[in-house]
Amino acid sequence: MTYRGRVKNGVVVIEGSDSPPEGSEVEVLLVGQVDALPPLAERYGEMIGILEGLPSDASANHDRYLYGSPGR
Repeated sequence: MTYRGRVKNGVVVIEGSDSPPEGSEVEVLLVGQVDALPPLAERYGEMIGILEGLPSDASANHDRYLYGSPGR
């Protein structure tokens, strides 16, 4: 479930009448702060291209190879 709110005097205040139950653990994601994390290619760049012997369609059919789902 997604709730929206704003920080007022250092406290996150949920806007609207619908809010999580008292005592709920929440995670706050700042809207518009996409640039706060580096791109995936930067974060995991050292892993790109290190696997060998994968089928040529592994990226398109990863569920098929991992879980036995129908291929594309």
